[in-house]
Amino acid sequence: MEKEYNDDIEVIIADASHEKYVNEILDTISAAAKVRGTGIAKRTHEYVAQKMREGKAVIALSGEQFAGFCYIESWGNKQYVANSGLIVSENFRRHGLARRIKKKAFELSRTMWPEAKLFGLTSGGAVMKINTELGYVPVPFSELTDDEAFWKGCQGCVNHDVLMRTDRRYCICTAMLYDPAKQSKKKQD
Repeated sequence: MEKEYNDDIEVIIADASHEKYVNEILDTISAAAKVRGTGIAKRTHEYVAQKMREGKAVIALSGEQFAGFCYIESWGNKQYVANSGLIVSENFRRHGLARRIKKKAFELSRTMWPEAKLFGLTSGGAVMKINTELGYVPVPFSELTDDEAFWKGCQGCVNHDVLMRTDRRYCICTAMLYDPAKQSKKKQD
């Protein structure tokens, strides 16, 4: 638990005991996408539950109440890692929880795959700001993974036609990338 915050919200690595929250997580993601009028890659119950069982997800809880979530996935033979599905329950928004969840997912990703490039696609200004604070930079889609399994996940998005019409060069989302090699070089300079 992050002690710097004066609340009762724990931001932890999810496990099988948190599978009971999967439907609420998926419903919250879907509702938020509808309200914003933006796309989001749809995930199945089993997909999210598997991320929890594998220790590749972060969940925020206030006691037993679901507050937020994010999961990670590796692509391109573990050369790329994405933090996806970032969501904060409406009752817990505007208190910095998304930042805490994203930071924990970033740390987990860096621990599991320290040499991998971390990337994300987002249309949300708040997520872009958080990503920038973590060291991500906007990049062309061509700098992201070419793993077809990743791009298949975009099929459930309402903006998928834009992505396909542009041969995966452009979309409504902004591509952001954290390259550990470039970050290491910056520190040396």
